Amino acid sequence: MAIYKKEHFGIARKIVSNMTSESWEQIPHMSASYEADVTDFLKECKKLNAGGDKNEKITINTVMMKVICEGLKAAPKMNTTLDFNRNLVRGTLNYHDQIDISMPTMLSTGEMMTLNMHDMGNKTLEEMAAAVNDTIRRANNSDMNEVMFEVSMDNTVNGLKKGKLKQTLCRLFGSKMPGKHKVHTLSGQAKKDYYAIPEKDRLTKHDIEQGTTTVSNLGSVCRNQKGMCMLLEIIPPQTTAFAINAVQERPVVVTDEFGCKKIEIRSIMPITIAADHRALDFGDCVPFLNKLDEIFSNPQIIYEWSGRDFGSGKLEEAC
Repeated sequence: MAIYKKEHFGIARKIVSNMTSESWEQIPHMSASYEADVTDFLKECKKLNAGGDKNEKITINTVMMKVICEGLKAAPKMNTTLDFNRNLVRGTLNYHDQIDISMPTMLSTGEMMTLNMHDMGNKTLEEMAAAVNDTIRRANNSDMNEVMFEVSMDNTVNGLKKGKLKQTLCRLFGSKMPGKHKVHTLSGQAKKDYYAIPEKDRLTKHDIEQGTTTVSNLGSVCRNQKGMCMLLEIIPPQTTAFAINAVQERPVVVTDEFGCKKIEIRSIMPITIAADHRALDFGDCVPFLNKLDEIFSNPQIIYEWSGRDFGSGKLEEAC
């Protein structure tokens, strides 16, 4: 067997590999799956965009982020970060007054970047869609190495503050020493030109700092996905992570208006839930699951999340 190619990690892959390694080394993961029957829910989602501007389309990704946010409001312990000292066996759970979603996103370059969508729990669907679109626009206008290196330097400083001297020095050595593994950032006039771009038109470290939870939309990456994601990294200090899997047709037992049971082909969207067992037990997730039950059994609730006026006449016309 011969190696025909070698591909060295860029800065984005270095950060991801380091964070995911820390995740599995530090966190005892607890996982669960929730199979949402979205047959009627998807029909209502289509009505959201009826007669609207195509450039302001509300995607399923946006609606599902809102679903997760509503679930987290019902289970605030799942929207926390954890400070844990294993040597002293001391832990502090930090509850946050807003929901910041770390959202892995495929950029136009083919690169995967995790973007921080701030305060998504208090936004309407339209505001959420606008925030996502604007962040992606700025990401496509940004130099990823430059942004990621800025974040990496912040992590380095934080590492020094926490007394992780050896790890911090190794990171600096690995990223900036000459050789195949050196991280190449802008310099000279190119650097000046890049930072002359207004921050409203490019990403800053604020856009990719960690959120309070992570939501990955695997279904948007692989629409023909079969089955579901079973393992999901929780990025410390977050205590939860979610994966939205692709919609799949499955036979489901349903009860009709006469109380009789029958089998129907329904649209099922599996949702993967991962939690840090140091901070949460399964019982802490039950309010979240109950809220999802409430939403998917009453799909017209999505109109309450919109900033638009959906009168009954408009809904009938959309049908």
